[in-house]
Amino acid sequence: MKVSQQCSKACSKTYRMSGLIKRTIENKSKEVMLRLYKSLVCPPHVDYCSSAWSPHYVKDKIQAEKVQRRFTKMIPEMRNHSYEARLKKLHLWSLKERRNRSDIIEVFKMFKCISAIPFRTFFQLDNNNRTRGHSAKIKKNRCRTDLRKHFFSERVVNRWNSLN
Repeated sequence: MKVSQQCSKACSKTYRMSGLIKRTIENKSKEVMLRLYKSLVCPPHVDYCSSAWSPHYVKDKIQAEKVQRRFTKMIPEMRNHSYEARLKKLHLWSLKERRNRSDIIEVFKMFKCISAIPFRTFFQLDNNNRTRGHSAKIKKNRCRTDLRKHFFSERVVNRWNSLN
């Protein structure tokens, strides 16, 4: 399955769940809606395995972010605020930030041998001692194709190496 198809499928599931919540829940207070969003909408559909299928096309990123944008507008006291203000008031991260965090956590689990996937399967430590920062830097591979740049093993290297 292609990433665009996976993104479309995940977004359509979240739209259906959001619609169900909008039609059936009468008490749309901030606390109730956030709890429903965090339990029924975002993690099960949009965040699930996002390290594997993270969208890299702009249209897919916009489509995924639209899910959260639409859901936060369903909260009556948040309708008149901008998307960024709604996220701030609800203490939510954008989906891009959530995917980045998820990627870094997955690399950490692999590095500490907590994950079932061995670290050496995807990464190789950089033995260059002249680099600044931490000692667990990952070697950056060269990519010829644009598609390869968006694979998990390539897109997380710069973020991981920039950690202090």
